[in-house]
Amino acid sequence: MGRVDPKVDEAIQRLNMKDGPTRRRLLAGTGLVSATAAASALLAACTSNSSSASGGSTANSSTSAAAAAAGNFPKTPAWQFWFVNHVTTNPFFVPTQFGMKDAAALLGIPAPKWGGSETSAVAQMTSYINTAIAAKADGIATTVINSSPSDTSFQTPVAAAMQAGIPVVSYNADGPLIKGVATPGTNRLAYVGQALYLSGQQMGKRIMSLAKPGQVVIFIQTPGTANIQPRYDGAASVLQPAGYTVVQEATGSNNANVGPAEKSWLLGHGSKIVAALAVDGTSSEQLGPQLAATGLAGKVAAGCFDMEPGTLSAIKAGQVDFTINQDPYLQGFLPVIYLYLFNLTGGLVLPPNTDTGLSFVDKSSVDSFLSSSTTYEGSNGASAATLVPRSGPISNPIATTST
Repeated sequence: MGRVDPKVDEAIQRLNMKDGPTRRRLLAGTGLVSATAAASALLAACTSNSSSASGGSTANSSTSAAAAAAGNFPKTPAWQFWFVNHVTTNPFFVPTQFGMKDAAALLGIPAPKWGGSETSAVAQMTSYINTAIAAKADGIATTVINSSPSDTSFQTPVAAAMQAGIPVVSYNADGPLIKGVATPGTNRLAYVGQALYLSGQQMGKRIMSLAKPGQVVIFIQTPGTANIQPRYDGAASVLQPAGYTVVQEATGSNNANVGPAEKSWLLGHGSKIVAALAVDGTSSEQLGPQLAATGLAGKVAAGCFDMEPGTLSAIKAGQVDFTINQDPYLQGFLPVIYLYLFNLTGGLVLPPNTDTGLSFVDKSSVDSFLSSSTTYEGSNGASAATLVPRSGPISNPIATTST
């Protein structure tokens, strides 16, 4: 370790600091303006507190202490949380990983571990959950992508974690749905993510406003998995009764093959369709370019999910009409906050089910996303959290899950 500033060392000794977020920030040289400034503020707070005990100003001591504090939480262990994912290298979950790391940094705990499967292999995911249990994880967040009510793959490992005293929340996908209603899956504490079936219904309604009844193709990487199949089911539940013929076309779990699969299908059947949709991030990002390559862009209605850069660019170019945002950043950030609060309060504060929302992004609103290089919504060009300037009135989203 490098030389410690005398003022920093004095603050640590006088305030009897044990290992914790404030002590680590001081030793790392971070804080208010510098480690020395932060240490001086802490010493001033200590002096003010002593003065207050003998008739000094309590208000001044509170102000000084608040200025130096990183938060109002008590000293906590360095809780290690684990995130289990079904497509660990998929661009959609880049904001999710930024979100979980940002929340951990805010709380002064280690960045969560990230693992599972690259190809939606449930066996690999449940193995990673078991690894987390064996490592005595302090909390687990997992997607639950089992494909049917009879598939109970996640029940045993999640129950084992809970039995071992490890809190578990799900994010992004919460198990199989029947007509939008969750079936008995796991005994996780809460779900953080989009209302998937409802989001599919919203997609179907939007297409009905853009295209007359006819054949609609819906591209999906892995049919049956609980993170995307409910979207297809929701869209079909709206379109079919209205006279549309809905075709489901699998694009496969290998991201490199998704574009070619879409192009091949569109070349063979594109002349028959009135709309093309995609219900997962990769199929969505590839849809615009493939519609353009087959001469269908602008001729058929097109809708997507998620906020990958390619999807936003396709909207800007007029290849795709809209995409649906579900805020992947929140799906990383909020589980960390919930697991932390559960541990902090000894389970008194239970995490709530949290809908991360549904909003349409189209040509009228896409520029605000394309012009901001952030880690929040899938855009390129940023490697850390940034302050995004904003001014003017706040408009309601074009659609939300409450409508």
